[in-house]
Amino acid sequence: MTDIADSSTSVDTAAVAADELGEHRSLRTDVWRQFRKHKGAIFGLVVLTLIVLAVFVGSFIRPYDATQLEPEVRNQGASWAHPAGTDNLGRDVLAQALQGGRISLSVGFAAMIVGNLIGVFIGLFAGFVRRLDGPLMRLTDVFLALPILPLLLISVLFFREPVTDVFGENLGIFVLVVLIIGATSWMGTARVVRSDVLGLREEEFVIAAHSVGTRTGGILSRHILPNVMSSIIVASALGVASAILTESAISFLGLGFPQDLPTWGKLLSDGNDFMQINIWRTIVPGAFISLTVLSVNFIGDGLRDALDPRLRGKA
Repeated sequence: MTDIADSSTSVDTAAVAADELGEHRSLRTDVWRQFRKHKGAIFGLVVLTLIVLAVFVGSFIRPYDATQLEPEVRNQGASWAHPAGTDNLGRDVLAQALQGGRISLSVGFAAMIVGNLIGVFIGLFAGFVRRLDGPLMRLTDVFLALPILPLLLISVLFFREPVTDVFGENLGIFVLVVLIIGATSWMGTARVVRSDVLGLREEEFVIAAHSVGTRTGGILSRHILPNVMSSIIVASALGVASAILTESAISFLGLGFPQDLPTWGKLLSDGNDFMQINIWRTIVPGAFISLTVLSVNFIGDGLRDALDPRLRGKA
């Protein structure tokens, strides 16, 4: 009986010790524990979730359509019927902001995916294949030296007609804006990924993969890419914010989506001449842009801390 009691006590002690050492803690749990310690990241997550819900769900709940014209109530200020007032054609400003948010957020996430695909591809090969490092990094430096906004405006003007002829006006402009923003926003991701790969390619598991004859593509996809995912996730969060700001700038200058398709940047541009009549025409889209960008940046900061193994171990 004494032996049974002693063995039971030792098992309990081992279980407690294992729990204290964190042997039962998964990577997902550790990341979440560290992430929720970042108050700004939690704030950003809550605000971004509310904005996404308002944009993709609230626009269908609102009793007013963004394209509904009511000339008899044009240029009105905030009221119970129209919380953000109406524009010069009698359209509900809040309804336009919610509909425009669907386009702005879609452009932000789609352009981030395009930019990350380019940046990850260049960063992986620049960091792993020595003879490609110099040319690819010089290409990155060239893009970093280009004046991005003038380049975007020229590209939109030059390619607008051919793309819209193929895809139609609305879808064509969406594809064009996403591709142009993505093609001019990959440089930061490429540099971050390259920096991580330079350290990983000297690790023992990579050398072992080389020794057994694994091809470069296999090493990059199976061994290198999973180990740089944390950097890619952080770059993705920041890339969404950058893409939304860039699309807003293009639309503000009148070179984005068609006149009947609102975006946050276009609503800002349209409301600029009517600020003295209804200031909410600029406050509402401006607040959506600011809160979205701020929230995404906070989430990116929280992910950076949560995915850092030195900080995660202290969670």
